[in-house]
Amino acid sequence: MKRKITLLAIFVLLFIGSVLQLSAQQPEAEKTEEDKLVVLWTSDDPLVADRVAFMYTHAAKKYGWFNDVTLIIWGPSAKLTSENKEIQKKLKAMQKDGVTIKACIACASKYDIVDELKDLGFEVAGMGLPLTNYLKDDSVKVLTF
Repeated sequence: MKRKITLLAIFVLLFIGSVLQLSAQQPEAEKTEEDKLVVLWTSDDPLVADRVAFMYTHAAKKYGWFNDVTLIIWGPSAKLTSENKEIQKKLKAMQKDGVTIKACIACASKYDIVDELKDLGFEVAGMGLPLTNYLKDDSVKVLTF
């Protein structure tokens, strides 16, 4: 019995050590002066937001994978943002960690939520031309979720 407890304790310690080591190791991405990521978030699915769009976007800034990270709220994601307090909380945490949050004013106007998005502290502006410029700029990486 004592041997089983000892083996279990060793296993637990090894497991905890490997988890801590993995979480501490965030490989450095190759960076350039104009290192920019733009994430175009269009989905109204909260699981896509939380487990895909936000997870990568936040990590990209938090761990320095990109120098400049911008999330654009576009289409149905604007309505979800205005209605879902948990989504708002996660966006504010991303913003606090340096992710720039922008919202398309045409989309927000269609849902009549311009003021709500502005009150959350997000830049609400025309995004058609900025998105076009991001897409044409070879130094910018654009992801869509």
